[in-house]
Amino acid sequence: MANLRFYTPSTLALGALVQLSESAAAHATRALRLNVGDDVVLFNGDSFNYSCTLTDIKKNSVTAIVNSATEVHNESPLNITLVQAISSGDRMDFTIQKAVELGVKNIQPISSKRSVVKLSAERAEKRTEHWQNIAISACEQSGRAYVPNVLAPTSLEQWLSKNPSANSTRILLNPIGAIRLTEIPKPTDEIQLLIGAEGGLSQEEIDLATSHHFQSIVLGPRILRTETAALTAIAAMQLAWGDF
Repeated sequence: MANLRFYTPSTLALGALVQLSESAAAHATRALRLNVGDDVVLFNGDSFNYSCTLTDIKKNSVTAIVNSATEVHNESPLNITLVQAISSGDRMDFTIQKAVELGVKNIQPISSKRSVVKLSAERAEKRTEHWQNIAISACEQSGRAYVPNVLAPTSLEQWLSKNPSANSTRILLNPIGAIRLTEIPKPTDEIQLLIGAEGGLSQEEIDLATSHHFQSIVLGPRILRTETAALTAIAAMQLAWGDF
């Protein structure tokens, strides 16, 4: 059975009539071929699943009524923010999708010196919207009822200037001066994980991050691609400290 679970930005309450988003309506009717009377689950990021029944289907709209609400308890105990240098092609989409499945709370794209992709302000806005939709789709698939926030891209220097290191555990993948993840005490606050793009972070960026209390770690003796590095690090954290 297909996953009949859809995100809506609407406020959800018992007995409310809710119109599905255009993309959700198209998927429900054209791909899944749902009909009036079929049951679906809606969520809006408030940590609840809402069981609904489709009540009306028109050419460009689908309406459902909310029957019940169930709180979802599958959020990771770790508060991970992925600070990811923008990678090219499908790598960034893949990284965001899988990071959401693995339980990250926020994603901060950054432009780095070795990023192949350089975004203008207009393109950055469009890409942020696209990445947020990737995160929403990953929540639909993985059963999460909280939607991670994909923030607007910025430079590492700008992000660091606006995010002091107080109340956060900062981790960087870098073999120089590195320790193993298991040597870091279990964090009780936010974890900020910094990952470079295809060519890694420049030495200047590594030095900047280190000066802002990022601890270098190493994940084995092999060199990992940017998308592999991010997901391996998150999975390792979930195994060491989280709910794996």
